[in-house]
This record gives sequence, C-alpha cells and structure tokens, in this order.
Amino acid sequence: MEEEKEDDDDVPRLSSHALQALQEYMLEQRGQEGEGDGEESGMVTEDWRMSQFWYDASTSACLAAEIHHVCASQPQFRVACIACPSIFVELKKSFPGVSAHLFEYDHRFGKYGSDFTFYDYNQPLDLPQQHAQGFDTVVADPPYLSKECFEKTAQTMKHLAKDPQSSQLLVLTGAVQREVVWLSLGAQPCVFRPVHRNKLGNEFMLFTNYDPVDRLGGWESTKGL
Repeated sequence: MEEEKEDDDDVPRLSSHALQALQEYMLEQRGQEGEGDGEESGMVTEDWRMSQFWYDASTSACLAAEIHHVCASQPQFRVACIACPSIFVELKKSFPGVSAHLFEYDHRFGKYGSDFTFYDYNQPLDLPQQHAQGFDTVVADPPYLSKECFEKTAQTMKHLAKDPQSSQLLVLTGAVQREVVWLSLGAQPCVFRPVHRNKLGNEFMLFTNYDPVDRLGGWESTKGL
C-alpha cells in the first residue's frame, strides 16, 4: 500500500472503531435492502457465514423447468431440495403443482411450514422417518466444496430417494468434485453451467445420474470419468 502524502494530514479521518462501526452499518443497510428484494420472490438475503450463494434467475429457472419436465407425466411426484433454496423457491413460484420439500440449515426458510425440514449435513440421516425413500427426484447443492461434505450430502440423497438407482439425482457443486460425484452417485456433468448471483471464483457444474439428452446441453460425456 502506498504511503499517504503529508498534505493529507489536515483531512479529517475516522478512528478505526468509528470506521468499523460505519462499515457495519452500511453492510446492515445493504442487507436489509437485499432482504426486501428477496422477500418479493420468496428468498432471503444470502448469509455467507452459512456458505450461502444463491443462483441467478436464469439458472434457477432452467433447473426448475428440468425438474418439472421430469415429473410432469407422473402423478404424486415428490421433489427433495437439499441446501438449494434458490431452486426450491423457483419451483414454488413457477410450478406450484410440483410437490417440493426443502431440507435446509437456515431456519428463515421455516416460513414454508410443512414444506421445510431443518437439515445439517453433519448429521446426514438425522431426518424425520416419514421422508425416508419418499422422493422421486432429489436435487442438492452441498454447502462446502469438500469431499466430506459431499459424501455426507450424498448419503442424504440416497436416503431420501425412492430408489437411488432409478430416481433422478441432480447435484450442483464445484468442478473439483467431479470424481467424488461419480464415485458416490454415478452422476456425470452436463454441458449446462450454473451461475450465481454473486460471481464465484470456482467453476460450478450440474451433475445428473440420468442423461437429459437435448435438455441442459445433455451430458458432456457418456463414458463416466
């Protein structure tokens, strides 16, 4: 950092404590503004302390449409959304006929009542028994890019899926997780690339255990890894 010029000495400066207080106030104000915008669409403000990074409108719309396509012809179809409230909210908004349930750590989404269940990936099977093997499609976005986090989330996905072999499984996670996704779920990357509202440095991908063929660009490869 460059040294300040001597003729800047007469410019009034805030103390470090006052500057910190001002920064916190500005962040709080921005957060309140963002939450107001989010409430209109059913979302809440991202909380980075919980590793929350919402997907942009286009990504959420594309994935909700894919899920709707998969389940449109099947009665009593149920969808589990694990740690991916962006997609859950979009499903509720655009396809209210789809029975979607959110498994999420953030209690703010408790406003969805019986369609919300608290979920901590550290306790992958600590869920109400009524949800076991209860979902035709399971979509997940593990909160952290670690092998441990993904493997525990994958346990939850298999626990919730009616049949881990035939149920549709969709995972949004970093490209660095490609191998563990394949080994855990037999899921492969699609050409489609998810995008976050706030751009992230890590490349994210969508993995599915079924080939969407002409949707979402299809699989990048049909030969696994």
